[in-house]
Amino acid sequence: MKFTRKASAQWKGSGKEGKGALTTGSKVLENTQYSFHTRFEDGEKGTNPEELVGAAHAGCFAMQLSFLLNEANFTATTLDVGSTVAFEDGSVTQIVLNLEGDVPEIGEKQFQEIANNAKEVCPISKLLNTKIELKVSLKNS
Repeated sequence: MKFTRKASAQWKGSGKEGKGALTTGSKVLENTQYSFHTRFEDGEKGTNPEELVGAAHAGCFAMQLSFLLNEANFTATTLDVGSTVAFEDGSVTQIVLNLEGDVPEIGEKQFQEIANNAKEVCPISKLLNTKIELKVSLKNS
């Protein structure tokens, strides 16, 4: 499978006082604001590159894990994945994925193994040049 996806950013003004807008090809984000304040401070409505990377990573990982579970003849009832992106001194230094899965009939060891494999083969994991940590918990119905 081969495809491309597009997104764009527009920035106006200086780094600290300026403002920008992000738009994705799907238009899910359309002129979504971001700024120094939404990136480095709290309180202003808008997004930032780090939370977008976190969302992309969590979404990619959850979908990848779902495929790998299916290959092992399991179907998740729910896979909840949180992503925490750490930024320090101008670099993303770590991403922690917090996984809580509800997967009937699977054992904890097998779930952990499949989740770790998903972390390694997830396209966004492979894209990122940072430490990626995975925390897993299984909640079976």
